[in-house]
Amino acid sequence: MPDMDRESDPGNNQHSNGGSHITSNGIIEAESKKMQLKRKAELLKTDLLRQFDSQVSDLMDSLLEESSSLERSSVSAAFSPPMSDKEKTKLGHFRPPHGEGKHFTNRRSLLDELFEVDHIRTIYHMFIALLILFILSTLVVDFIDEGRLVLDFDLLVYAFGQFPLVVCTWICMFLSVLLVPYTLFHLWSQSQAGSFGRPRLFSALLGSAFVLYQAVGLGLLPAYVVVTNSLPPASCFIIIIEQVRLMMKAYSFVRENVPKVLSWANDKTSPGPVIPQVSQYLYFLFAPTLIYRDKYPRNPVTRWSYVATKFLQVLGCLFYAYYVFVRLCIPQFRSISMQFFDLRAMVLCVFNSILPGVLVLLLAFFAFLHCWLNAFAEMLRFADRMFYKDWWNSTSFANYYRTWNVVVHDWLYYYIYKDFLLISQKRFRLAAMLFVFTISAVVHEYILAVCFGFFYPVLFCLFMFFGMMFNFILHDRRKGPIWNVIMWTALFLGQGVIICLYSQEWYAQRYCPLKEPSFLELITPRSWSCQRD
Repeated sequence: MPDMDRESDPGNNQHSNGGSHITSNGIIEAESKKMQLKRKAELLKTDLLRQFDSQVSDLMDSLLEESSSLERSSVSAAFSPPMSDKEKTKLGHFRPPHGEGKHFTNRRSLLDELFEVDHIRTIYHMFIALLILFILSTLVVDFIDEGRLVLDFDLLVYAFGQFPLVVCTWICMFLSVLLVPYTLFHLWSQSQAGSFGRPRLFSALLGSAFVLYQAVGLGLLPAYVVVTNSLPPASCFIIIIEQVRLMMKAYSFVRENVPKVLSWANDKTSPGPVIPQVSQYLYFLFAPTLIYRDKYPRNPVTRWSYVATKFLQVLGCLFYAYYVFVRLCIPQFRSISMQFFDLRAMVLCVFNSILPGVLVLLLAFFAFLHCWLNAFAEMLRFADRMFYKDWWNSTSFANYYRTWNVVVHDWLYYYIYKDFLLISQKRFRLAAMLFVFTISAVVHEYILAVCFGFFYPVLFCLFMFFGMMFNFILHDRRKGPIWNVIMWTALFLGQGVIICLYSQEWYAQRYCPLKEPSFLELITPRSWSCQRD
């Protein structure tokens, strides 16, 4: 028996080794399947979270818009003085129909919320550190070259030259916008109420007067003042941007109130049409929005320390831009020998201009869309602070266009895009989109042409060709980090092209002036033919 047991041991050992081998293989396969399932679960979790985040974001936006009608009664008590029954009745007439207009609600600016996070605030501190380095480098270079500290800020003094004329021009524009559109609308509403005969004739005359005022009073006269007095760039930008803003405001006031009077004329539910008060129109002219409403959600108090902080940040951004131009732009373009148009030189110029271009873009966004608009919103207790969205997270240019400047986008969307579809009975959506792009491109190029003093349609071409192309290629169905990288890369290159070509043309206009240029020479870029001796 022992011998038999000994003889059976090898078989038993072999069988047990085989079983161990099979068991170990099974364990490995199970572990492999487990890892695969775990990876699939992680991928599924990531996709579900991304979809859930997108759906929740869309749902919250829709809920915010839909809740505005419910918030009016509660918001008025919390954010504005109490309204009488008569005012509530008027507000009911003035509320836009659901889905036909922008709904305002109480919300903070996104950066104000993000700056409460330490990690995001650190990025803000990094930009401040970079500004300090710009200042130190400028002071050190000036001290080495001049033997003393140079603090004259000659570029800022030049850019904001003839400032008293700018202030006088703005006051004239503002008073005209305050008086003319309101008076014309008041007369027209009285004609619809039967105070005058022939309401159609009065509508045609007063409508023509409003269009003439927009074209001549707000259109030609401020541009004439800028051109004839040869105002420097920053002073030009103040007048021309205010010109465009006031024209958009006046149009919004008329566009929002005319349908109300026409609706009253058809129904005659009250003794007369309800006309907005002058104080409501005056508030709208200063409010940081281009969409007129008789009432806006308002905060209970004004935080003057917040206002002072925002204006100081605007001033800081102004000096930041000054040092960007002094250290990164002027030395590069002033030292360039003006030659015939050369592709290699242009490519190098574009890539060297990307850094200052991106800094100028971010400074313009932070100074105007965040600090300036929030400062005026706080002074006016204007509660809806959504002047922009998270455009930096965009994975498509379509989303970038919607979120970069919400204030202007709302005006274009409701008064150009939707009205175009209303007139065309929603049959030409592509044409409506093209029309919006064209208007935006023309206005942007008009501002630059008048302020710089030359016609060089770089921005117009970027808008109409590359902007439209990217709008269809990088559309909303493009998701994922790689598309955000592509969006930022295209944005960087675009800023480099803008800074490079406009700076070259600026110096070419001064190095190679034409005494009696023809029309063809006026519209031909001087940098293509200018050669400095």
